[in-house]
Amino acid sequence: MKQIRKPNLFEAILPIVITAVLLFTGIVFLGIDPHIPLVLGTAVASLLGVVLGFNWKDIQQGLIDGINVAMGSIIILLIIGIVIGAWILSGTVPTMIYYGMKLLSPQIFLVATVLICSVVSLASGSSWTTAGTVGIALIGVGQGLGIPLPMVAGAIISGAYFGDKMSPLSDTTNLAPAMAGSNLFEHIKHMVYTTTPAYIIALILYGFLGRGFGTEALDVNKINVILDTLNQTFTINIWMLLPAVMVFIMAAMKIPAVPTLISGSVVGGIFAMLFQGAGFSKVINAMHYGYSSDTGVKVVDSLLSRGGLNSMMWTISLILCALAFGGVLDRISVLEVIVNKILSLANTTGKLIASNIVACIGANALLGDQFLSIIVPGKMYKAAYEKKGLHPKNLSRVLEDSGTLTAVLIPWTAGGAYMAATLGVDTFAYVPYAFFNLIVPVISMIYGFMGITIEEIDETSTVKVDASEVA
Repeated sequence: MKQIRKPNLFEAILPIVITAVLLFTGIVFLGIDPHIPLVLGTAVASLLGVVLGFNWKDIQQGLIDGINVAMGSIIILLIIGIVIGAWILSGTVPTMIYYGMKLLSPQIFLVATVLICSVVSLASGSSWTTAGTVGIALIGVGQGLGIPLPMVAGAIISGAYFGDKMSPLSDTTNLAPAMAGSNLFEHIKHMVYTTTPAYIIALILYGFLGRGFGTEALDVNKINVILDTLNQTFTINIWMLLPAVMVFIMAAMKIPAVPTLISGSVVGGIFAMLFQGAGFSKVINAMHYGYSSDTGVKVVDSLLSRGGLNSMMWTISLILCALAFGGVLDRISVLEVIVNKILSLANTTGKLIASNIVACIGANALLGDQFLSIIVPGKMYKAAYEKKGLHPKNLSRVLEDSGTLTAVLIPWTAGGAYMAATLGVDTFAYVPYAFFNLIVPVISMIYGFMGITIEEIDETSTVKVDASEVA
């Protein structure tokens, strides 16, 4: 039997470099989707695994394990597609757009979007639920007000990930301290130091962007056409918001995401039949294939023609390709070799935290899932933080500052692909405007080098957690 060995540094970097070149060339120069470059990258990593002594069964198991980690997210993605189709047909999303366009002005819209999404995500603990509910309505409002959609998507994501990062109901907010061995509420309190300045800076930047739209007179006729078309096509009243309110209440009650979202789609379907005059088959078609708007008003049709289970298939296939690539890399110890090399160079607290942030971003890019970007670096960096006498909450904060927030900035991660599919805006288009997600890791790195809010170990408040149980 051939002996299995770990790759050396050159071998570990090789499949990553080749895949990066394939992705860059394919996306930038050839204008193709990232799926096939990722598949080819997986093939290169698999060949390396064979050279290292792994048999195909081992490599295939790594591939499957990589995909299995995100099956829960994939299921939610499918259900969100169903929810969107049902809620447009039911009048829930059109009602949100209608009232939003009446109440919000262009000058305050981006700031209001961040605040609204922050509240919803804090209550629900989920950036995905926030984007898939109020997010799609805010996209419609922003489009109606003439605000560029990448800016709107960036504001939605900033607000949604603020709650995903800070809410005690969030999976990542619980996962990060579990991996680091810190207390949940100590972890949240410690994140305030990096989150607050980033959030304030982001709001100022969105306010500055909004001022640019306030200098021009609103096209009142265009807005009135949108409002009149919505009013003529759907029954619009406050009661149409009940499916969304029900979902937010269920999320706040800590009811799991899958039954919450399924309940929301079912109630949306019932509302479509009761209040919009839709037949049962039309409801099922909207859930499966999405809502198709044919009002004759181009802007309204582009706003509402979306959703459905089928609309998520491109995104899911991308996630599967990325996770398969990451699973093979993890199985043949590529990531372990690279991170250990980085750790050997991190001889100061600042370098340790900076390398941790880079490792989390790299894990997102290579493994395709924000949970893995917390789990893998969390396991590998825990001992290094302990060796330097640093409190575990420093590690848990860094895992969230970089792992949670940067996943959505990479097109082939579950988060990046989901947001692009749900909001209808390309990942690379909204990245420059996702201010909160961009600023927090920078502040976290600055704090590391300057020693700001970096606390030493306190044995009395350290929580011992078996990381394998979380993973």
